[in-house]
Amino acid sequence: MSEQWKPICLVNDIPELGARVVNRPSKTDVAIFRNGEGKIFALLDKCPHKGGPLSQGIVFGERVACPLHNWNIELPSGCAVSPDEGCTTRFSVKVEDGQVYLDSNELSTL
Repeated sequence: MSEQWKPICLVNDIPELGARVVNRPSKTDVAIFRNGEGKIFALLDKCPHKGGPLSQGIVFGERVACPLHNWNIELPSGCAVSPDEGCTTRFSVKVEDGQVYLDSNELSTL
């Protein structure tokens, strides 16, 4: 495995239909989501609307509802569902043998 990929947690450490937060000193945290089909997504833990913590939202399908104003954010893209507009940063995710990895370059720069 390339040094580019940083091990974060096990898939089972992320609640189904929920999220786990990756703390980043001096940067906004990253939220790692697990949907009902077991797919893993990673977004900046900040809604593009008013900055609400997406990690505290409700996951359904491939979307998360922001806990502040119920904006729906697409997990694969980080973009709000129309008619709302705006995107949050998406992070590359790799899952191998039940382990979740994030791109260390993205974690340090985005």
